[in-house]
Amino acid sequence: MTNRYKWLATYYDALFKEPHAWCDVPRAAILVPLLAGVESACDLACGTGTRAVALARRGIRVVGVDLSADMCRVARQKAGRTRLPIQIRRGDMRDFSLREPVDLVTCEWDALNHVPAKSDLVAVAQSVSRALRPAGYFYFDVNMKLSFEKLWPSTWFVELPGAAVAMRGGYDRSREVAWTRIAWFVGEGHCWRRHNERIEEVCWTGREIRSALRVAGFTRVRSWDASEFIEEGPLSQPGLRTFYLAQKRKR
Repeated sequence: MTNRYKWLATYYDALFKEPHAWCDVPRAAILVPLLAGVESACDLACGTGTRAVALARRGIRVVGVDLSADMCRVARQKAGRTRLPIQIRRGDMRDFSLREPVDLVTCEWDALNHVPAKSDLVAVAQSVSRALRPAGYFYFDVNMKLSFEKLWPSTWFVELPGAAVAMRGGYDRSREVAWTRIAWFVGEGHCWRRHNERIEEVCWTGREIRSALRVAGFTRVRSWDASEFIEEGPLSQPGLRTFYLAQKRKR
């Protein structure tokens, strides 16, 4: 897991800037109304630090946590340029810990699907619960089975400044795991060097997610289908991606 994201970390922002823009709509409807009461937050699986910076710009003390050393490196560079109160720490979402509990944990852009196995979900929920103050919130989104069946089996190619990338995906129904093989072609003078990465995402049902959250001490769980916020495009079809807002018990 730790070095699968080396090249993805380098080119992540250029590759996914536009595809992630649609997340602003559900975030504004679900999460933003809560932020007035949030003083501290953890962005779990923070990637290159984009959301950590956005939260910090609202005056929130932020800790970003990611397992990938390369993602952490890029996130620290981005946070350092802002001079905002942001800490970036390397950690595994299944057993991470914070120095002090926070009001909010976010885990966006289907990052929760990236754990190694279906059985890891309860461990993640329990780690999040430990990181939260009583009545704290956990905001996240996940890809659902229909997304892996309909959208993942495809191939696409993108040219970036200094690099090109070909991505091919599929879904293993027997394991309930989606996969993406990524071939990077990085310019080196007059030549191109190829680098390969493989990313996997696991799939859960809504029932499995709610069960894991209850075990971890979340007493209120709300969910929204992505299609409620999107009128056009692949995710306008119901059942592809779900947004969750879970609240930890008060005491």
